[in-house]
Order: sequence, then C-alpha cells, then structure tokens
Amino acid sequence: MNAEVVMQELEALGKERMKKMYMTNGAHEPVFGVATGAMKPLVKQIKINQPLAEELYATGNYDAMYFAGIIADPKAMTVGDYERWMDAAYFYMLSDYVVAVTLSEADIAQEVADTWIASGEELRMSAGWSCYCWLLGNRKDTEFEVSKISNLLELVTNTIHDAPERAKYAMNNFIYTVAVSFLPLHDKAIETARVVGPVEVTQDKTKSKFLNATNNIQKAVDRAQIGFKRKHVRC
Repeated sequence: MNAEVVMQELEALGKERMKKMYMTNGAHEPVFGVATGAMKPLVKQIKINQPLAEELYATGNYDAMYFAGIIADPKAMTVGDYERWMDAAYFYMLSDYVVAVTLSEADIAQEVADTWIASGEELRMSAGWSCYCWLLGNRKDTEFEVSKISNLLELVTNTIHDAPERAKYAMNNFIYTVAVSFLPLHDKAIETARVVGPVEVTQDKTKSKFLNATNNIQKAVDRAQIGFKRKHVRC
C-alpha cells in the first residue's frame, strides 16, 4: 500500500466531528478527522513501514502524521530524524502523542528527550517531558537511574511555574507518572507535587486553569493503580 492509497483510505475515514475537535485543540488544514481507533485495520495491513511513515509524515496532514507515528520504526530513526519530525510538529498533539510516543520506543529516547527538555522551546520541552512519561509508564523501573529521575523531579520543582504553557502540562504529568509508575521515587514524587502545588496554565490567552498533581496522584492511590505499567505505548 503506497502513500497515495493510504491518504485516500484516511480521507474516507474522516468525520467532521473529529475534525472540529482536532482543530479546536490546535490542528490546522489539511486534516481529515480520523478517530485513532478507526486506523487500526489499516495498521494491521501495513504494520511497520518506515519509508511509508516518512512519506505520510511529510504531507503535513494531521491524520497522516499521526498514522505515520503508528507505523514508524522507532529504532531505525536517528537523532536527526526525530529532530526533523519535531520541526514539523506544530502543536502538542503531534509533539506529545506522535513524536514523543514514537521516540519512547527508541534506544536513544532518554538522550533525545534530555536535549529537548533543555532546549527552552515549548513543544520540544513538552515532547521531552512527555517522552519520559511514556517511558516510565511502560518500561521496568530497573531500566532507569534513580538519581536521574530524582534530578528531573527537582528540575520540575524549580522551573515548572515559569515554564512555557504546554511544558507545564507535561511536567505536571511527569510528577504524576513518577508517583504512579516509578516505585523507587513514589514518595519523592508525592512530596514534589506538594511543594509545587497548583500550577496555573493559560488557555486561549484569556482563560486560565490550575493543574494539581497531588489530587490526581491521590485518585490513583485510591484506585490501587500504584505500580501501573502499560503493555504498549503505541496503538
């Protein structure tokens, strides 16, 4: 199945309601509005195909870019490839749910995520922190250096309130993910959430709301979800 056929298939799956939702969240044309679940039959046909993924990602079509992340071969992609994908990720649903997710299955995930966190660029920072969330929520605790994750918690404590808006969301989620999915630092993550307190984020340049990792962690505790690991990161 080539890129042209895939694009035709995706267009046929598009729904106006989904398109409006994606655009409300920051997507812009071209976009078909395909629900992620509706892509699964296509994924089963194609499986992993990095050349096709590259073609689809380069279209700039949101649905095609999302689909590209599902069929990409994360371990075949280089640092340069991930940087190129990030350059084209124009809003958080691409940076955090396509690029960061794909990166999280690569051997170079932490290396690239560290660079993005330190970049000072909103979507790169968001993707870097999100990548760690995907990593911690999927891989065994023994695959991480406790001291490194601890240092990242301290970085969140010191910088989250002054971070770019989308990075605040990802950093808040990082605190939550460490508390829930990385047992060696469960207690430290809870203390980090307490020290950080509510985090104000601006929406639509006029409204604001507050993120509170403590409340979400408590909900996970109440549901006995501590230690949770997801079997798969990508669809």
